[in-house]
Amino acid sequence: MFKFMKIKGGKIRVFLQYPWRFPDSPYYKYLLSSPPEGIEYLNVARQKGAITSAKKFWLLTRIKVNIRRILNWLNLPIVNSHLTPSSEEYNLIHCAHCLSKNTEEPWVADMEGVWSMFVSGFNNPIAIRRIKKTLLKKNCKMIIPWSEHAKRDILKLFPEASKKVELVYPAVPSQKKVSSERKDVVVFVARDFRLKGGVVALETMKKIKMRIPKVRCVVISPTSRALKEDYLGIEFYDLMPQKDLFKIMSQAKVFLYPSFMDTFGFTILEAMSFGVPVVALKTSLTDSVSEIIKEGEGFLIDSEMTHRNITKEGIDKISQKLVEPCVKLLKDASLQKKMSKNCLKAISSGRFSINNRNKKLKKIYVEALNENSSD
Repeated sequence: MFKFMKIKGGKIRVFLQYPWRFPDSPYYKYLLSSPPEGIEYLNVARQKGAITSAKKFWLLTRIKVNIRRILNWLNLPIVNSHLTPSSEEYNLIHCAHCLSKNTEEPWVADMEGVWSMFVSGFNNPIAIRRIKKTLLKKNCKMIIPWSEHAKRDILKLFPEASKKVELVYPAVPSQKKVSSERKDVVVFVARDFRLKGGVVALETMKKIKMRIPKVRCVVISPTSRALKEDYLGIEFYDLMPQKDLFKIMSQAKVFLYPSFMDTFGFTILEAMSFGVPVVALKTSLTDSVSEIIKEGEGFLIDSEMTHRNITKEGIDKISQKLVEPCVKLLKDASLQKKMSKNCLKAISSGRFSINNRNKKLKKIYVEALNENSSD
């Protein structure tokens, strides 16, 4: 039986429970590098942040996708829940993209989307009932969606748990050195070239260079040799360590992000942390992007095209729309400076600030423990 652990040394000990052996999200890297005051996270040895090895990312992604594809085809009622070992003393469990099987220990869970709760059986009534039962248990203290879109989806499926759902935006640290002297650089970064609109980015960059020949267009993503040969004049790099990526990002005037599908785009936040305005697509599968990029921080271009209905004609049409705001940011120094300032503010003191995230998270942790000690 779980006994309420005393808070040692004035710190709340929070056990991070991951669904996969190798966690792969910047969310937890930034959480551990800048934790809330008075919080000590456990089970952190394997947390390295986002994978930057193209081969490793491709392999792990294929494994995850194929496992989910098979299980979803079978429509088995498998809930993404895990049992946390009790060998370490902790006060609270923070489930990372999953739910808890623990029956007595208090726990919270962050969610990129409602799909994070399922391994299989998203439309299976048995799986939905099992998750509902888990959410309504006393030791489930809070579900923490990353976006309003995720929150709406969770509440739509589990309205009975409305008092246990609270939005907390992810955060990234402010960059200590932000250059005021930017160069004519447009950057596209993606671990998944196809899903994040890589071909659209290339066509857009090609058109930008026709308007501004001296502009430097940089693609940081696994890309085929054939595409590199077709788009001469564009710089291609494979995935790289974050410090090298940030050197390029710090020089840019535009971050081009024509992603077809996104539940949350951390690279958008990282670009904004350098004061780089974002030009992105708004599709039926990128609802959270419109939450991230507010007016005055970049441009959102509406598109009916997704990775499922992509055509050459569609690529040409949407890339032409993307060119205009990119060229505007490259040529209009006043606009670029204004948007850059707004981006920096959103990260340093706004909705994506470390301070804002930490205040909300600590409040959730403390209230969860206070409720548990009084049960």
